[in-house]
Amino acid sequence: MPGMEAAFVDIGLEKAAFIHASDVSLLDADGFENRDSESKSIQELLREGQSLVVQVAKDAISTKGARLTTHLTLPSRNLVYLPRSNHLGISQRLEDEAVREQLLGQLRDCLEQEKQQKEQQKQAGFIIRTAAEGATAEEFLEDVRYLKRLWVKVDERIGRGEGINRVYREVPLYIRTVRDLITPDVEKIRIDNRESFQEINQFLEDFIPELKASVEYYEGDRPVFDLYGVEDEINKALGKQVKLKSGGDLIIDQTEAMTTIDVNTGGFLGSRNHAETILKTNLEAATSIARQLRVRNLGGIIIVDFIDMQDTEHQRQVQRTFLKALEKDHARNTITGISQLGLIEMTRKRTRESLGQILNSHCPLCKGRGTLKSAETVCYEIFWEILRIVRAYENDVLLVMASQVVVDRLLDEESDTLAELEELVGKTVKFEVEPMYTQEQFDVVLN
Repeated sequence: MPGMEAAFVDIGLEKAAFIHASDVSLLDADGFENRDSESKSIQELLREGQSLVVQVAKDAISTKGARLTTHLTLPSRNLVYLPRSNHLGISQRLEDEAVREQLLGQLRDCLEQEKQQKEQQKQAGFIIRTAAEGATAEEFLEDVRYLKRLWVKVDERIGRGEGINRVYREVPLYIRTVRDLITPDVEKIRIDNRESFQEINQFLEDFIPELKASVEYYEGDRPVFDLYGVEDEINKALGKQVKLKSGGDLIIDQTEAMTTIDVNTGGFLGSRNHAETILKTNLEAATSIARQLRVRNLGGIIIVDFIDMQDTEHQRQVQRTFLKALEKDHARNTITGISQLGLIEMTRKRTRESLGQILNSHCPLCKGRGTLKSAETVCYEIFWEILRIVRAYENDVLLVMASQVVVDRLLDEESDTLAELEELVGKTVKFEVEPMYTQEQFDVVLN
């Protein structure tokens, strides 16, 4: 697609994936990315029918296919390996300059040590992850060696690959969770599956041995999700309304274009003046919204409608609280100040579908609208359909097939209108209840 500087790529899924020209890299003779500053068009970079080694950068979301890149990366606990680049970087979430310098120096020492042991023409690149804060040089060295061994295996598969083939897949979710989220602050990890328990134990033994004691196998009678209320939390995260402790609530609406979050005082009346009531509700809402963004994995454009505050100091307090709560978020986000309408606009990086999109499917009755046409509306659609049919056909009798609720309304509340219609068209209209029809479905047939 020259107009979009992009191409569709068949990766063996139902939806074709998508790659932009900026995500296509040219390789030099050593297999490293050629950092040519001159940007090339998609026609110069790719041709139809070409085979390409790609990595999914963003999962398929809704009607959009996966976003791809040829800038390959392999993650471990502390580092991300860039096998085709010589770039050294560090997570932007590590803000302390002294810590950044110390970690980068530690990584350079490890790479120098590796280079002396194994001569190679070019040194591949690495990015230090947020989880690496506090990691030792030995841990960095272990990660470097592990990632290099892993890349050798992947590169071999790439060389042997023919047609559409998966050459590498991330470790399962439960291993990724332990790898990315476990810290000394985590008290315990309970696992109710013996095989997963053994895998996680082995992973911790290999990469984070000091934290192995915090894992235990759960053998209780109650399901572990039930015991800790996880099922209830998931159900809450799929609902539109989120109750606040003060009595207020959030209304969360996710659409294709954006997500809107409305803050209401609900039943909270406060004990002091009106402004203090609004401030308290907004402060509680700010913390709750940040949590809901993480739990629901909401991404893209997000509009938060806080309750209007006249006091500018109150507005600043709410904004500071919201920014502080967003610091816990692993996804990158940008946020604006509170507008004159009391809105905060923000974006949150979206790399995969939200919780609702993963666990829910479109309602077959309303086709994703969230509402059904009323029985009254359907009755009048039937009247219009009758008028269309009588102009085209000569039959004296028409049969209307519809759901029970629609037929009941036609014979009750709409009986006068129906009688007038029959007189107008000079036809007899009969009715038949079709139990398999939804409220919106009907047929008018010649009888």
